[in-house]
Amino acid sequence: MTDILFGNHRATLASFASSNVVVAFDYDGTLAPLVSRPEHARMRARTRNLLAQVARRYPCVIISGRALADLAPRLRRIPVWHLSGNHGVEPWEPRPSFAARVRSWVKELSPRLDGHPGIAIENKRFSLTVHYRRTRRRREALETILNAVGSLPEARTIAGELAVSVLPREAPGKGVALDRVRRALGCDKVIYVGDDETDEDAFASAAPESLLAIRIGAEGRSRARYRLKDQRHIDAFLAALLACRPVGRRTAHAAAPSGGRRRRSAGRRRVLFGGSP
Repeated sequence: MTDILFGNHRATLASFASSNVVVAFDYDGTLAPLVSRPEHARMRARTRNLLAQVARRYPCVIISGRALADLAPRLRRIPVWHLSGNHGVEPWEPRPSFAARVRSWVKELSPRLDGHPGIAIENKRFSLTVHYRRTRRRREALETILNAVGSLPEARTIAGELAVSVLPREAPGKGVALDRVRRALGCDKVIYVGDDETDEDAFASAAPESLLAIRIGAEGRSRARYRLKDQRHIDAFLAALLACRPVGRRTAHAAAPSGGRRRRSAGRRRVLFGGSP
């Protein structure tokens, strides 16, 4: 992969930025640095300021593995157009059957993992994540987690950055969520930035001429064609987006799909979707 901010590759970014494009980001490890306790993850003040400016010039969305109720307060006062939580389940398909399945998984996993120091189960209602960032014996912890979640019925497992996410097998992923929001906003192209394995289906959700996929920190195999060196470079990337679309340049205007609604509150411009378009 090639650094999108290096040399002539900025021209590729400029080309996408000048089109009818939606700009999408993961949250943890992308907009916010990874931390030992997920509840402490916060954007730096400069990142917040730059993201707010980007969201005023582009249709801007966040697609995260966090639950929507957890994600929304972290974007307070930033005029993003849309939030997707639980890897794309929320707000598109928050099925009671998914929540019931996750509750049963937590009940099954707890006695198998609670005795391992540094391993923590996070129940996000429509998915769960098993974290092991706080243990020193990470290889052993990952093996223990994978053995435990491998026996869960009707589950899809994604091993990410020092965490393992478990979703209902038929639940939409970030790639589905990204395509849905692109179509709902009436955009032709997408810029998507993520940092780990949970973003890989988004990186592969469209052809390269329609999707500029950027993975943070990766130097090995990824479906993303471009990269940023590490999370600290997100500010430079946001600044580059602002330079590509100066103040006064009109952004794409999007209408909420049938059954959805547009709402203005707390200084935010956000399109809320009531279901699949």
